[in-house]
Amino acid sequence: MRIALITPELQSLVRRTNLAGVAESLAKALGDARNDVRVFLPWTQAVETQVLGEVQERVHLRVPDGNLTQAFRIVEGNLSGIPIYLFDNEPFFSSRQPYGGEEGPYPDNWRRYALFARAVLQSLSELGFYPEILHCMDWTSGLIPLLHKLHYVDKDPEDPVSQAGTYFAIHNLAMQGDFEREILPHIRIPHSYFKSIGGIELGGKVNFLKAGAEFATIVGTHSPGHALKIQERDRGYGLEEVFQRRKKELIGINNGIDYQAWDPENDPALPATFSRTDKELAGKKKCKTALQAALKLDNGPRTMVACTIGRWDADSGFDLVAEILTDILERNIELVVMGQGSPEIGQRLSTLESAFMGRMRVIQGYNAHTAHMMMGGADLMLLPSHYQPSNPLFAIAMRYGVVPLIYNKSGLEDTVVNYFENKRQGMGFQFGPYSADGLMEGINEALRTYRDAARWKLLARRCLSQDFSWAASASEYQKAYRRVTRRVKARQESA
Repeated sequence: MRIALITPELQSLVRRTNLAGVAESLAKALGDARNDVRVFLPWTQAVETQVLGEVQERVHLRVPDGNLTQAFRIVEGNLSGIPIYLFDNEPFFSSRQPYGGEEGPYPDNWRRYALFARAVLQSLSELGFYPEILHCMDWTSGLIPLLHKLHYVDKDPEDPVSQAGTYFAIHNLAMQGDFEREILPHIRIPHSYFKSIGGIELGGKVNFLKAGAEFATIVGTHSPGHALKIQERDRGYGLEEVFQRRKKELIGINNGIDYQAWDPENDPALPATFSRTDKELAGKKKCKTALQAALKLDNGPRTMVACTIGRWDADSGFDLVAEILTDILERNIELVVMGQGSPEIGQRLSTLESAFMGRMRVIQGYNAHTAHMMMGGADLMLLPSHYQPSNPLFAIAMRYGVVPLIYNKSGLEDTVVNYFENKRQGMGFQFGPYSADGLMEGINEALRTYRDAARWKLLARRCLSQDFSWAASASEYQKAYRRVTRRVKARQESA
């Protein structure tokens, strides 16, 4: 299958959010599955081209920009066998970062990514690449499904570019790309599309993410459960009506993790390796002892080690964790906290770390080696976020036999089956309501289960047995792409 993957980030070249890792891992997995996948990426200031080897100039374009035009130079490189097309434009991309600078998002991001969308579509015939699927990732490519309809499908259905279908992937629903309606003539979109139902208007503004959700052939999000949740009231960040109306075109696919980077059978950061075939989990026990020693925690093999990784803010659920830190540490639990946030929170954590010597360890920022050791030795992973924008931590934790604890309406509840409610298939714990008390009760339930060594070993081995590889995810994406092509064929036959 021929796939154009359109993204503002790619892990090896430019990374600002988790989208970078998702985009690169998916591209490689699709390529490994014998698809002709090519990545389309704006050449921003942050892009590092060294990993591409020789970069060759391919195409020059002039793209409409209001009543003017903008020049784009397209160069091609190669990353692990995947063609990468970089879109070079000095005033809007190569002199700037992907989204913004120190003062926040660029106010003309609407113009930048409208230009990029048009450049991608125009480049296809110039490059001689006619994809079956235009896979658009997040709001920055949200205009592509609409522009594809307006300037290709509606104008010339016989154009090879018109034969493509669009798959719009929502990575982070909280970031939507909304701008004042005055931009419409500048991006050459008719005012007739500025409407709430079947249009690009939300809250009186032009919304790029809504454009993708309205006009893509198929809309995807990061889990089947999340695809259902975002249709509920106050769960779709203002787009609930769109998702309800398009529920037949809305799907959820779990993103994978890199099983080469995260593999307890071959992880050089671990003092001992282990796998699901290790019935007694002897290797994991050694990793726990080593983690406790390295972080100066009390050496207790039957003391639960819980960990959490992320930003210390309300979005990550750390406000709930902060409320109950003392309660957690007064139980038979050792806690490892890795991340960053406000200086005030950092200071409070340091104070508690000093007060509970041997029971708590705080690691400022992100340290990859320590993160691997934490996964190897921890028992429980706290993931208290109210909303999980394709956070891979739950899958990484389970890959290492670390049992996750999640909020029961986070979008992961269909993936992390609740052991408390389903002893036969459960592989983690869920808490609700979304409150400090709710989280504490979830921790208490996990602790009660942990005291039964046989039950906990069963849980850990169930986690180790799950397949969250990108190969499995790529297979699901290919099924979704076939849904796209079937709908395109039906559209053509009815024309």
